[in-house]
Amino acid sequence: MAKCIIFLGSINAFFAVGLGAFGAHALKSRISSEMLDVYQTGVHYHIFHALGLILIGIIAYWLSESNLVLWSGGLILAGIIVFSGSLYILSISGIRAFGAVTPIGGVAFLAGWILLAYAALKDF
Repeated sequence: MAKCIIFLGSINAFFAVGLGAFGAHALKSRISSEMLDVYQTGVHYHIFHALGLILIGIIAYWLSESNLVLWSGGLILAGIIVFSGSLYILSISGIRAFGAVTPIGGVAFLAGWILLAYAALKDF
């Protein structure tokens, strides 16, 4: 499972870079600067948490796939999908209702990181 988390982190890093380039080149002239900022926020959180997933996968491997660490990775992945995904959709579609979903992804990020911290205290 640790290798799967590293794989998912790597794929997410790939998509974050691609989506960042897409925003910088294709969307720059098509959406407002406010929505481009929203989009870029999604990209920033996406890339940082993709790298976090890779790190969590390495930690999971090191700790013989601790369940707490694996759950942490799952929450971070859910955060990427919900937080960044909702910002991408909001900025491209202009449908503000997607902004209401974004905090759920933020909570998933927070829960994932605090769970990793707890695992560090418990399993290290």
